[in-house]
Amino acid sequence: MFVDEARITVRSGAGGAGMVSFRREKYVPRGGPDGGDGGKGGSVFLVADPQLSTLLEFRHRRRFLAGVGERGGSNNCHGKDGQDVIVSVPSGTLVFCDDDLIADLNEAGKQVLVARGGRGGLGNQHFATSTHQAPKFAQRGEPGEERVLDLQLKLLADAGIVGAPNAGKSTLLAAVSAARPKIADYPFTTLEPQLGVVRIDVDANFVLVDLPGLIQGASTGAGLGDTFLRHIERTRVLVHLVDGALEPAAALEQLAMIEAELRAWNPALLDKRRIVALSKLDLPNAKLTYDAVAAAVKSPVFGISAATGHGVRHLMDEIYREIKVDQGQVDQGRPLHVVLRPRAAADRAIRVVKEDRVFRVLGERIERLAAQTDFQSDEARAFFERALVRSGARRKLERAGIRPGDTVRVGDAEFVFS
Repeated sequence: MFVDEARITVRSGAGGAGMVSFRREKYVPRGGPDGGDGGKGGSVFLVADPQLSTLLEFRHRRRFLAGVGERGGSNNCHGKDGQDVIVSVPSGTLVFCDDDLIADLNEAGKQVLVARGGRGGLGNQHFATSTHQAPKFAQRGEPGEERVLDLQLKLLADAGIVGAPNAGKSTLLAAVSAARPKIADYPFTTLEPQLGVVRIDVDANFVLVDLPGLIQGASTGAGLGDTFLRHIERTRVLVHLVDGALEPAAALEQLAMIEAELRAWNPALLDKRRIVALSKLDLPNAKLTYDAVAAAVKSPVFGISAATGHGVRHLMDEIYREIKVDQGQVDQGRPLHVVLRPRAAADRAIRVVKEDRVFRVLGERIERLAAQTDFQSDEARAFFERALVRSGARRKLERAGIRPGDTVRVGDAEFVFS
C-alpha cells in the first residue's frame, strides 16, 4: 500500500535531576558538596532513508519517545544520558509542525532534530561559593519537548509521465524499466505512483515516475489527481503523453485539459522542462493525430509505440538530455519551487506581561531556569530570586506595578512575590 501522508507525535526525554551530596571520607572534615549533574534527555531525529518509499509504517506506530536522563550521583558522578531516537522516513519527506514547513528531507542520509532532549540539572557542587559553602539544593532536569508532526511524501524522481487515463503511461514505464505496473484497458488502472529506473548507458540512468491518469477537475479533487499531483513537483522534466488512439480533435482537447489542470494545481509546473509525446503510433489513424498535435505544439513532438519499441529509445535519450541540462541550471543557482520557512528564533529578552492579577515573566533562559528550580526548597527559591535580580526581571516587575503578595508565573512555575 502506498501512503504519502502521516501524523506522528515525538517526545524528547527529560533531563535527569542533579544530586545533593557531600563528600564524606575519613580524615577529610568538611569535604564539601560533591553532587553530580543529571544526564541529558534523549532527542528525536528524522533521517531520510533511500530504501523506504512509503509512510505506511506510521499507520501502525505514531508515537516516538526518547529516553530520559538519569539522576546524578555522589562523588561528582554524572548521570547517564537518555538514548536518542532516530526515525527513518523516505527520501523526499516534508516535515510540518503547526502548518509550518520545518524540514525538507530531500537527500539520502539528511537528518533533522525535531525534539531536543532536556538538559540535566546541575548538582549542588556548582552552587558552592565562598559565603555559601554547603548548598543543600540542586537543579531538576529540564522537561523534554513534545511535538505533533505532519509528514508529507513527495517522491524523488528525475522525470514524470502525466496524461489522461489509458494514454499508455504504464505501458511506457514497463517498456523502458524493470517496473511492472498493472496494465489494463480500463481507466484508472494505476492507483498509485510507480517508479522505475531507466538505464541509458552503463553509468547513465534516471528515475521515471508514472502518475495515475488526470481528468478534468483533477486539481480540485476529481479522480486521483489531487492525491498524487504533488509528486511531480520535484521532477526536473515532465513527459506529457497524449493518447494516439484518439481522433485529432479529441487529442488536442486532451492536451489542453492536462495543461489546464497542471496550471490550476501549481503554475510553476508549466515552467518545468516539458516533452510532448504521442503514444500508440502503431495504430492506423495515429499518424493523423500525430500531425495535428505536432502542428499545435511549438516544441518537437515525439511519436512512440511502446508495443513495437518505435521511437521509445529516442524519447528516453531526449529525457535524459533535458535532465542533465536542468541539473546544470539548478547548480548555477536557479531558485527551487519549494522554499523552506525557518522557525522563528526564541525570544531571549526578558519581558513582563500582566494577565489579570498575575504577572508573567517571558524569556527563554529564565523560563528554562524556572523549569529546573525546585521551589519547595528555600535555598533553591532564594537562588532563583537572585537570578530574577541579575536578569533584570525583578526591576521590570516593579515597573509593571507588582506588589508583595502578587502572583508571578515563569513558564509553568508559579510563586508569590515578596
